Amino acid sequence: MNLLVTTLFDPTTGKSVWDLSSGEDLLWVMVMIFVTVATGLLLVITLYLAYVLRQALGLKLNTAAKPADNRTAWQKWAGLHTLSTEKDLMLEHAYDGIAELDNPTPPWFMGLFYLTIAFGAIYLLIFHVIGAGNVMEQEYNQEVAVAEKQREAYVKLVAGKINENTVTRLTEAKGLEAGKTLFNQYCTACHGQKGEGKVGPNLTDEYWLHGGSVKEVFHTVTEGVPDKGMISWKKQLNPLQIQQVSSYILSLQGTKPAGAKEPQGEKVAIN
Repeated sequence: MNLLVTTLFDPTTGKSVWDLSSGEDLLWVMVMIFVTVATGLLLVITLYLAYVLRQALGLKLNTAAKPADNRTAWQKWAGLHTLSTEKDLMLEHAYDGIAELDNPTPPWFMGLFYLTIAFGAIYLLIFHVIGAGNVMEQEYNQEVAVAEKQREAYVKLVAGKINENTVTRLTEAKGLEAGKTLFNQYCTACHGQKGEGKVGPNLTDEYWLHGGSVKEVFHTVTEGVPDKGMISWKKQLNPLQIQQVSSYILSLQGTKPAGAKEPQGEKVAIN
């Protein structure tokens, strides 16, 4: 019972109602099948009784009294009538001289209507009873997984070409924005939100403890400074991300934030 309720009302479980795990689940499935079959039989019986009742009321005789239908197959399928036969379709009542025709819905329209009902029933059965029911969610997850693999392949391809010898300083806004995001996530605890320095040194002046070129900053971020408490970030960040955060750090030069820490290290001219 729990499995059936979970499956029917929480499709994200990814299980089918046919994934039975206990005798109770089997019993409820049998009950559902019985109710479905009984409902179908009741519908058939109802339609049959309606047909019998219609015959008993003499509708068959009235039908026999109608004139012969000489329309073509196309006219019958499309529900078309010639103007000369309108008088045979005219109902008894009229309003201000306007008569109403007994013109039933065309067969093509009714066929399309019943087809949509059948489609809906089949869709319900396949995707929400037999299947998991979370079709859109599955498609979304598959697309996200494909996109993630493509992103990882791209990062691996690009990052694999970046090291201490080949790294260059990024200047475009997209790379610096990515570096800022990483800086805010990993560096602000020691260097301050604006790089003004806290436990770690001030990153906005011209003085550096371990070199101020992009290659030296890249090396410092990659390997860390263990004897001063700075960890190595090469396990958390790939080379591309280290290049981005290094470039962002260098972009802070000369910003002079409030409460900046006193200079430390040697003065380095940054290009």
